[in-house]
Amino acid sequence: MRFNLNQRFPVEYSDTLLGARSHISALYQITCGQESEIQSSSGVLVSTGAGSTGWVSSVFNMAAGVSRFCGGPPVTPVRMPWEDRRLLFVVREPFVSRHSQAGIVAGILQTGEELTIESRMPSYGVIFSDGMEADFLQFNSGAIAHVRAAEQSARLVVS
Repeated sequence: MRFNLNQRFPVEYSDTLLGARSHISALYQITCGQESEIQSSSGVLVSTGAGSTGWVSSVFNMAAGVSRFCGGPPVTPVRMPWEDRRLLFVVREPFVSRHSQAGIVAGILQTGEELTIESRMPSYGVIFSDGMEADFLQFNSGAIAHVRAAEQSARLVVS
């Protein structure tokens, strides 16, 4: 996956969170295709096929548990092959209020499609890869992340 923050900082990772540092709510505008809305959440997870069994799978585990608790149908986690060129995104704990919506909560970006997230956080906004919270990009008010599949792909090396 490749990020282009305001056309200046290309970054490539397999599992990434766009949101707020620590345990505060992230505030941002999310755009996918023709849909756009203001959201408040714990952040947006974006995963490649290589990362789809990692951090983002915990969101599907939570959704499955909540569905079972409520008597709903089983939730099947999305698993993509390692070499899949698509990106999976999931909004963590979306909060609905007078000022935020939760209509865009998950999706798959096909090659060439883009997810745009504009920060509305005056401070503590970050973008970091799973397990690398100390190595982050600032993502504060006005920063715009354009998320799309990178031209390069991960390769598994077995020796």
